[in-house]
Amino acid sequence: MPRKRKLLAQLSALQNTSSFPQINAVEQLSTTPGADPSPKSSKYFVIEKKNSPQLQEDFFNQPCVSLAKSFLGQILVRKLPDGRELWGRIVETEAYLGGEDEASHSKGGKQTQRNAAMFMKPGTLYVYQIYGIYFCMNVSSQGEGAAVLLRSLEPLQGLDAMRELRRASRKAPSRLLKDWQLCNGPSKLCQAFGIDKAFDQRDLTQDDAIWMVPGQDPPGEQDVVATTRIGIGNRGEWAQKPLRFYLRGNRFVSVVDKKVERELAARGHSPGS
Repeated sequence: MPRKRKLLAQLSALQNTSSFPQINAVEQLSTTPGADPSPKSSKYFVIEKKNSPQLQEDFFNQPCVSLAKSFLGQILVRKLPDGRELWGRIVETEAYLGGEDEASHSKGGKQTQRNAAMFMKPGTLYVYQIYGIYFCMNVSSQGEGAAVLLRSLEPLQGLDAMRELRRASRKAPSRLLKDWQLCNGPSKLCQAFGIDKAFDQRDLTQDDAIWMVPGQDPPGEQDVVATTRIGIGNRGEWAQKPLRFYLRGNRFVSVVDKKVERELAARGHSPGS
């Protein structure tokens, strides 16, 4: 897997002198009374902000569809309470365009307590709960009430902690998850990264526990599949609009659209060409 090795090498170069103590991922989520509350952190991320690779507001401040595509290949970083960092490459997104979009939580331009983050500055997290159990994470973009759903990640760092967090979030005992099963879906992603409602309305450019850094080797247009969104029900024409985007040929994507990929191949569009 030369691409995976290359990604990990680049990640290592970014982290520089970071170290990640191997302790139980469930235990680390609770603090010990009297313990030092200061988390261990990478030296790279305590330098002056102007030298940090962290994605800033100008990246998030773009139209929703453009942002959904631009997210592909970028890296989501989550710092756990014990100082360990979980890293995942974004490989699948969905765009929700705001008031005109019948599948959006902000359809009709209606702003509620639940969806308030969708109307906040670009780069604000919108975290909501489904079925009263699972969480999904979105990022606000340009446009009133517009946001991008993060659907799937390719895990790069902290996979053991992700497994512990996934195991802790499921009530029934389960078999050990494979790498590609950790974050291949919006709720799985939130479980693996320890994301819940407490992250709603947080700013990705300012938060100490979650942020994004640029990915290396951004994908080209020929590497991106545009297809219909998943699980939005009967929303008329909006159910058919190609507003889901994923990295073609990436095994960490939640649902592959074989028909669209065959059409791309028939037109001579091959990944990486």
